[in-house]
Amino acid sequence: MKTVGQMTVRELERVVNKVVEEKLYELIGDPDQGLELRESVKKRLRRSLREEGKRKPGIPAQQVAKHLVLRW
Repeated sequence: MKTVGQMTVRELERVVNKVVEEKLYELIGDPDQGLELRESVKKRLRRSLREEGKRKPGIPAQQVAKHLVLRW
């Protein structure tokens, strides 16, 4: 694992964003918990899932990481 001094600005931003998001979730929880989805949203989700099943499979993450010379 990198130290903060070894991180790029973008990497540090990602870490900070993740920590802030996790802390906010811990403090206030899920604001949508218990709410019902509108029927129009349910239809869009179903359509999206059907369409996703028709798509060609993507490139495995391990292959992309290898191509970009990243540790996976």
